[in-house]
Amino acid sequence: MNCEVCQLKELEVEHFEIREVLRCILHTIVFHRALGLVRPKDVDLELFEITYVQCGDVELEKKIDEKIDHFISWVEKHPNKKSQICLSFYEVKSKQPSWFTNKTERLYWEQWYINLNVTQHPKHHSSKSHHTKLVVDPGERATEERSSRRAMVEASLREVLFQIIKFVNEKKDHVPPISEGVIYFPYEITIPSSSDSAFGMDMIKRMLHSGHPTMLS
Repeated sequence: MNCEVCQLKELEVEHFEIREVLRCILHTIVFHRALGLVRPKDVDLELFEITYVQCGDVELEKKIDEKIDHFISWVEKHPNKKSQICLSFYEVKSKQPSWFTNKTERLYWEQWYINLNVTQHPKHHSSKSHHTKLVVDPGERATEERSSRRAMVEASLREVLFQIIKFVNEKKDHVPPISEGVIYFPYEITIPSSSDSAFGMDMIKRMLHSGHPTMLS
């Protein structure tokens, strides 16, 4: 099966921005891959002048928030490190029965990689010119810098959202046939493991993993 992969533009965010940014991106992807009847719900970000759409499914929101909580816990243990979250969609197929097993397998057909660089905002100190008596107000300067940085993050997040929409509109041939009554394709969200070096192997193991999908009610 052809598995399409989308590497989203890396976003440089601060710790307090992680939750809103990930909610916005993950819900946008899932909404654009929803199959059946959903109850679209507009959500305004508190930190940025951006509105995105959720599917209006409480269980979906809960599952996404749980994964975000796990990711934030990982970030707190690995500060100032780039990280990646993978949202994968898959089909479930029955394996050929054998003497040892009669299970199903996951066939991945689309994977989205969300790339984040979580940084800590530097502390500001007052500065005084050696040539003049002008003293720069550190509070005012910090406010201006944070405002400028916030605008840059917002612009980058908009680029990622447009990247998602462009990918969804252009890549359609690999999407499997729709089963009657199904609203969401089976999916999984993978976050870095406790060990940095284990993340790549963890992803490989998941791609080779056999089991039943987690379907949303």
